[in-house]
Amino acid sequence: MTAPVSQYTAEDIQVLEGLEAVRLRPSMYIGDTSPRGLHHLIYEVVDNAVDEVLAGFCDQIIVVLHSDGSVSVEDNGRGIPVDIHPQTGRPAAETVLTTLHAGGKFNNKAYRVSGGLHGVGVSVVNALSEWLVVNIWRDGREWRQEFHRGVPATELTLIGESQKRGTKVHFMPDGEIFREKALSWDVLSNRFKELAFLLPGLSISLRDQKDGREVTFCYDGGISAFVEYLNRDKVKLTPQPFLVKGEREGVQVEVAFQYNDSYIERIFAFANLIHTIEGGMHVSGFRSALTRAVNEMARRQKLLRDKEANLSGEDLKEGLTAVISVKLQNPQFEGQTKTRLGNSEVKGILDSIVYEGLIAHFEDNPQALGPIIEKALKARQAREAARKARELVRRKSALSSADLPGKLADCSSRDPGQSELYIVEGDSAGGSAKQGRDRHFQAILPLRGKILNVEKARLDKVLSNNEIRTLIQALGCGVGEDFDVKKLRYHRIVIMTDADVDGAHIRTLLLTFFYRYMREIIEGGYLYIAQPPLFRLQVGDRVHYCYSTGELKELTSSLDGRKYSVQRYKGLGEMNPQQLWETTMDPANRILKRVEIEDAVVADDYFNILMGDKVEPRREFIETHAMEVQNLDI
Repeated sequence: MTAPVSQYTAEDIQVLEGLEAVRLRPSMYIGDTSPRGLHHLIYEVVDNAVDEVLAGFCDQIIVVLHSDGSVSVEDNGRGIPVDIHPQTGRPAAETVLTTLHAGGKFNNKAYRVSGGLHGVGVSVVNALSEWLVVNIWRDGREWRQEFHRGVPATELTLIGESQKRGTKVHFMPDGEIFREKALSWDVLSNRFKELAFLLPGLSISLRDQKDGREVTFCYDGGISAFVEYLNRDKVKLTPQPFLVKGEREGVQVEVAFQYNDSYIERIFAFANLIHTIEGGMHVSGFRSALTRAVNEMARRQKLLRDKEANLSGEDLKEGLTAVISVKLQNPQFEGQTKTRLGNSEVKGILDSIVYEGLIAHFEDNPQALGPIIEKALKARQAREAARKARELVRRKSALSSADLPGKLADCSSRDPGQSELYIVEGDSAGGSAKQGRDRHFQAILPLRGKILNVEKARLDKVLSNNEIRTLIQALGCGVGEDFDVKKLRYHRIVIMTDADVDGAHIRTLLLTFFYRYMREIIEGGYLYIAQPPLFRLQVGDRVHYCYSTGELKELTSSLDGRKYSVQRYKGLGEMNPQQLWETTMDPANRILKRVEIEDAVVADDYFNILMGDKVEPRREFIETHAMEVQNLDI
């Protein structure tokens, strides 16, 4: 045992100068040092340019992924000030790049509202970069300064005269901080597409020097164009989205929405361009205004009978696609991921602006209300059927062997934090998994065949599917209005399917169900996908398992002419219980991939394309991504 420290004095207090704290604890500032944190560096620099857009001084942003792994972000805003800062005695540009919480966003003079969630700014990007170069064009001149791991390597230098205007930040993420420096074109392009929708008139370009790809996003239609994009593969109930704009008490409000013939509600809400995935006061205000305005106008137009009850907010959810954008000076973010807007005053402002706008719209366009009422009345009938189905599920939720004969093989542990549920494909794999598992903490639920595609069905039909009902009962946290993630019986849910086309389809069906009806399970980090081996290679008495064709090629090339045999696993049932345990279920050896929602808009789009009614978007998706397939089952 280590001897206790006898003294604790002022000398033991470590003071980190400048940006040292950022380099010592980078995850405190950017979330983590995985590729997600790497992308966050780019967002911080882009957010600075977006603030210039919001202030009305910028309409172009260019992001370049350079061949050497560095990134540059250039805008045509006012350019960072270069005069001497009164507090630091250094140029303002250097101060912004070397001092935490230094910038023009804190006194509401330079920027009325600003984007960016954490507000840590470009100084953190500088601290976590091997090198950073800033070029500034303003007042007819060009200035330049270089930094090395957050420390100025040169003075801010006047380069010469120039008629350009704006700022360019070029940085190389530090390999000492980021072990994996892989940037995702899809993640970045989808984020920039969102920004272009939310900021009409902004042109934002992304270029990749490695493969020559380039894309530019610019949408003059703003969030109306965003809703049209989201509904592009749906049958719309009105020809154009409803659009409401207004400003009250310094809060700018934009709402666009449109109904389609699907059964899913899709609301994407933003506060100061931050995607508030957990909703908040702006979403609550929109819902109450929509319900109030629709009911009032339905009574006026006699679309509801006198004896009929008012439509509820739940009745008006089905088939709704909406984008809500608010801009305010001091947003308060709450929730598990700090992405729920908590400003209480925003609810009333949204309610009044949206209510007044909808009443005026329905008065001018009375025919627009009919399809919405008809859709909502059908949804109310289906909701009543779903309520009865939920009651049936609820009555069976106290699990016992009598409730689920031959299906759920539960674990002995009753601690959700220690318990795992493997959802497996078919009785054969289920049998191997039951025999191979650790009964203390691993439960097995075999599913027969493919579950219902919930993208194409109402909740009442979803709850009539036996396999889905069994899954809901096993999880124990309810569904729909009854869903409560705190009642989840297993804190690790593992989808384990065969490595073939059918297995991939079942996996996608299950992911669609979780995303549409139990999304908090994904957001809580409880859902995983098992990675069983594709090959079993035997050399003499030694057995090796390979999880990809690349891994197999690498192994066989190293055998130096020795004889070997290879078995390709197409189904989990081909493994005996011991092999399944060793390769796919043993915590010491297994590979599990946690399911995460990197971008809710993109995830929603993928499920809509892959599992929706229309074939053509699915064909286009397959053709676009065909060359990315790594393991093709033929």
